[in-house]
Amino acid sequence: MVLNIKVITNAKQNRVEKIGDDNFKVYITQKPEKGKANKKVLELLAEYLDISKSRLIIRLGEKNKNKKIEII
Repeated sequence: MVLNIKVITNAKQNRVEKIGDDNFKVYITQKPEKGKANKKVLELLAEYLDISKSRLIIRLGEKNKNKKIEII
C-alpha cells in the first residue's frame, strides 16, 4: 500500500491529518535539514497507523514536501 503525504514543516505542533483514503498531511516542528524531517514524518506516521517505523519506506519525494510512502 502506498500513501500520499504532504509535509508541512515548521508547524506549531506535530500531528497527522487524514484527508482521504490514502492521503495525509503531516505537520512537523522540524526544519527540513539533513533528513531530520523525513525521520520525524516516518515516526509520526508509524505512531498514527500503529505499525513499526521499519515498515515505512519513502519511495518518492525524499527531498520534496510531497512524498509517496510505502507500507511493507
